[in-house]
Amino acid sequence: MNVLHQVVEKLEDLEILDKVAEPYAAIVHRVYKPRFLRNVLSGTYLGHPLHPLLTDLPIGAWSMATLLDTLGGEASEPAADLLVLAGITTAIPTAASGSNDWSDTQGKERRVGLVHALSNSTAVSLYVASLIARKKGNRQAGKVLGLAGFGVLTIGGYLGGHLSYSKGVNVNRTAWREGPSEWQAVLAEAELSEGNLRKVDLDGVSVVLYRDGRQIHALDSVCSHMGGPLEEGTVSDGCVTCPWHGSTFRLSDGGIVRGPASNPQPVYEARVTDGGIEVRRSPDS
Repeated sequence: MNVLHQVVEKLEDLEILDKVAEPYAAIVHRVYKPRFLRNVLSGTYLGHPLHPLLTDLPIGAWSMATLLDTLGGEASEPAADLLVLAGITTAIPTAASGSNDWSDTQGKERRVGLVHALSNSTAVSLYVASLIARKKGNRQAGKVLGLAGFGVLTIGGYLGGHLSYSKGVNVNRTAWREGPSEWQAVLAEAELSEGNLRKVDLDGVSVVLYRDGRQIHALDSVCSHMGGPLEEGTVSDGCVTCPWHGSTFRLSDGGIVRGPASNPQPVYEARVTDGGIEVRRSPDS
């Protein structure tokens, strides 16, 4: 096994980190509770998580500043200073979106995410100190602090990659779930009572049904955000809310009303035939 992976696995098992992570996550949830703010930081309006997009800005700026500090001459110093400042500025919304995403994690992912955040915060602090040193005319100290910041940033970036690509944090949980395009019988009509969510199996894909008068709605039962069970959620104003993190989807078309989900919920068509409910994948999904 890769040595770095072994180190991260040990980090995942450090339960002592929960003493810091859990209360901090609760604070983040309270701060980001307003719907508009939650949707913006989650990437709900963007169509995919916002944080990965924003990370390119400070990483790119600081990478180029490091290159100029290392290989550039005196003429490149103003550009290097500007890049350091740009990285610091763009790190603020990047951290906000990242903390929003992190607050929905649990267990091992939350512990790694905490260290990821601490690493990046340390990098920001080092770059702020670097910028101050540069402005005071202490160019050499500014370069050293910048290099130190870039080193710590690399650690944070590795942990962020581990969360995304090894742990699948914020990956669309419905991406590989696709029910049949042909009608399939799933339930007797009499078994679906008014106003109740009911989970059924559609050729190996779980779907949640909801009857609203004569209308029967059908969505993938696995929340696209973190895989929460929508059949255990609540229904209000034509929307179903996931019981895990509060993502809210319209029953009619799976559209997102409230994040943290950034991917719409897959929609299925439902009909009643000969006293039975049949479901198929919507041609538009």
